[in-house]
Order: sequence, then C-alpha cells, then structure tokens
Amino acid sequence: MHNTPPASDDLPDAAGDEAAATPADDISAQAGDPNFMASLARGLAVIEAFSPQRRQMSISQISQKTGIPRAAVRRCLYTLAKLGFVSAEDGRNFALRPRILSLGHAYLASTPLAKAAQPVLRDVSNRLHESSSIAILDGDEILYIARASTSRIMTIDLDIGSRLPAVYTSMGRVLLAHLPEDEREACLGRAKLIQYTAHTLMTVEALRTELARVRAQGYAVIDQELEIGLRSIAVPIAAPDGKVVAAINVGLQAARVSVAEMEERILPVLRDAAAELALLLA
Repeated sequence: MHNTPPASDDLPDAAGDEAAATPADDISAQAGDPNFMASLARGLAVIEAFSPQRRQMSISQISQKTGIPRAAVRRCLYTLAKLGFVSAEDGRNFALRPRILSLGHAYLASTPLAKAAQPVLRDVSNRLHESSSIAILDGDEILYIARASTSRIMTIDLDIGSRLPAVYTSMGRVLLAHLPEDEREACLGRAKLIQYTAHTLMTVEALRTELARVRAQGYAVIDQELEIGLRSIAVPIAAPDGKVVAAINVGLQAARVSVAEMEERILPVLRDAAAELALLLA
C-alpha cells in the first residue's frame, strides 16, 4: 500500500513479509544464555500479540502471529488467565483484561516525564489547536508516553502505548539523530524500508542524510512520508546532562498548514514546551 500505512496490527507490520523475524525467532536467538527465561519471554510475546485491531484472538491466531507453538501459547494463556490478565468468554477467543494496565502503570507512574507531560501537552494543543504527543525510543520504534489530541488525523488511533516506526516519524528521527553514531547506524541497518507513500525515503543513505540534517537544525519534519495528508514536526527533550531522552511533536493535516508555517508558528511553541519539560527532569 502506498498512500496510507497498512491496515494491520502495528506499523510497520511484518505480516506480509515472510522473511521477517517473529518473537519466537528472537527468543530462540537467546537459547545459549542460561539466565534467559524463555517461558517468561513467550508469555510477554503473547501479551504483545494483542492490538487495537486484534482485540480478541484464538490460540492458533496468536501462534501464527508470534511463531510460538500452539501448545506453548495455550500454556501461556492458561497462566495469564489464572492471574487475571486475559479471559475467553466464549472459551475460544482470548482478550486482555483491565489488570494488564498494571504492567504499564508502574512505568508511567515512576517516570517523571510521563507524569509531568500531560499539562504541558494540553497547553501546546490549546495554543495551537493541534494534536501533540511525547514519545521515547524503544528499540527501532517510538513509544507514545503522553498525548493530547484535538482530532484524529491518522487512519490509525494513537494513544499512550502506541508504537510507530522511528525512521518514518518526526519524533523518531529526532531521537535517532541524537543517538551515538554506532547506535544510530545499527538502527539504520535494521530499518524496514517500506514505501508508505510516494514521499517516503527509501534508502539508508537518504535516511542517514536526513538524520544529519535533523541533528544540525534541532528539529525534524515529516511531510506525508508515513501517510498522505499528514505532516508533523518534532523537537528533542533533553535531560540536565544534555542527553536526549524523549521528543515532543505536533501532527496536523497537510492541507491546512504548510511546512514553512509549521517552522514559523509551531516550532517555537514546541521548543518552549521542550525547555519546560527539561526543567522538570532536573
């Protein structure tokens, strides 16, 4: 699909890519580590198999998505059900239960940025009348930890806990641009180059050049690379030691606001918000 991201469980989704690694492959790669708990890893993979698009899944569906054998998936679900994290009202299709929120709440409750961000984001959104978000880098994806939405601007729902590919998002590029060079190159080497639109950068060299520009100018703009009609702009949020720990962005409809206007009107507001959030990290 070239005009919008694939309507699938995650972005990008490797469901159509037979060569893509599954969680089971990642677990198998740790087989030589005597301290690695494969059973725990399988349980977490089963939990992560659920998504807003796949709220209910059968054992066979989870097995297919994760690559974990059905017998192991069945044991994981049995254990998770006993602990109150999943249930299957019809005895066949499993769904997450509210108790699963406790796993993420501990992180959000202990992270100063996530706790302090919401009022700042609301202020940004109120001033600009646009949706704004904060995300951190988690592997090769960005993870949304706070969001203030004025309207839905993408074909997928974004909320706290949502993930998107770092190389094709404004916040992701800000975060990648400020990584140490070896870590940045490793991420580029693993990047899945998917042509979401005609504007999508499709070579590692093009992405490397863009990340160098983002680092030099101190902000990133994504102009309809992930989805036609969507533009976003992001700036880094730095800790007192200067390390970039998160990014804040504003996303909007391309038809309403040009890139030049984003840089003139929105960028200063984002920089002010990033500076305020940096003080809260001190």
